[in-house]
Amino acid sequence: MANHFIERCGHPSSGYYLYDFAELHKKILELEAAGQKTLLLGVTFALLDFTEKYPMRLNHTLIMETGGMKGRGKELTREELHALLCKRTGLSSIHAEYGMTELLSQAYSVGGGRFYCPPWMKVLIRKEDDPLEILNEGTGLLQIIDLANIYSCAFIATQDIGKIYKDGSFEVIGRMDHADLRGCSLLVV
Repeated sequence: MANHFIERCGHPSSGYYLYDFAELHKKILELEAAGQKTLLLGVTFALLDFTEKYPMRLNHTLIMETGGMKGRGKELTREELHALLCKRTGLSSIHAEYGMTELLSQAYSVGGGRFYCPPWMKVLIRKEDDPLEILNEGTGLLQIIDLANIYSCAFIATQDIGKIYKDGSFEVIGRMDHADLRGCSLLVV
């Protein structure tokens, strides 16, 4: 996904800054000074580490977190995470992406923690103690249908706890206790 954005953008400053926080900080300051609209996309633990080491006032940069501490620190609610990132950057909201390596599609939030799916993706909520009972609204475990997955499994039952709203949007509240750690960032050391 990030590779797609980088290629489509074609900006010479686009790229990966894995653990090179000093270079990322320098680049963001340059882009901010130039008034360049910038998207800083990162996993939760990396954004927390980066903004702790380099707090700064951002005016032209959007931050989009892609979720999860992946066992690398204290788990925070999305509300706590976004409040902390806003405090460290001066932003009024943090965007978010919800997806999985098993799925081709992602849902996005432009702030406030509510995610919206593309038309070919649907999120359902099921009761935690009954996998066959789907709820029309309320809180339970997220299940995802992604019709973009035409050559693989288009249905995923997650261990993520969420809340669904009447308009089809949803919120991710957290993970089930003792759930397996998941995410493509676990492959990066």
